[in-house]
Amino acid sequence: MKVVAISQRVDVLPERGESRDALDQQMVAFLLAAGCMPVPVPNGLCQQTLGAGLTDDALQVWLNAVGPQAIVLSGGNDIGQCPARDRTEAVLLEHARSEHLPVLGICRGMQMIAHWSGAELKPVTGHVRVRHRLSGTIAALVNSYHGFSLVDCPDDFTVMARSEDGEIEAIRHVSLPWEGWMWHPEREGVFASHDLLRLKRLFRV
Repeated sequence: MKVVAISQRVDVLPERGESRDALDQQMVAFLLAAGCMPVPVPNGLCQQTLGAGLTDDALQVWLNAVGPQAIVLSGGNDIGQCPARDRTEAVLLEHARSEHLPVLGICRGMQMIAHWSGAELKPVTGHVRVRHRLSGTIAALVNSYHGFSLVDCPDDFTVMARSEDGEIEAIRHVSLPWEGWMWHPEREGVFASHDLLRLKRLFRV
């Protein structure tokens, strides 16, 4: 099975004085169904070195040790809400670019890919707890749980799908094996065969 590094949501619990990493168990099930072995990335690594007298970046050391063959940027949190997560995902994208690794960004993950690539985001209405019929390279009925959308397609990407109101719902890099989907494939009661097939093709499973 391909080892897939997957970013995690940050949940802040003030009453406990904790910031917790979290990953929907259905995301694990979705990746396993596609023939991948998910390995969650701790957001705290980007803020640490390896100890007294050591300057190696802990996240980069983790990446070297785990050796992921693909990367998933998961959903949850708005960009700017959790700086540690933003930094973690930026490092993951830098690593994926340098190693030419496949990347899938889901919902916030697609927004992060676009933001990291220089595109702007905008608030959007009518995209939370609804379903959209996509048109374009990807034509499917998908769920929607996001309050932000892309102003325009980032440079070096192409639009693969739009919703009925014209919002960008999927993008793909023109040369790197990177895609972004604004829907949540893991939130379907039965995983869609087209989502599993597309992920397998992207990750070469």
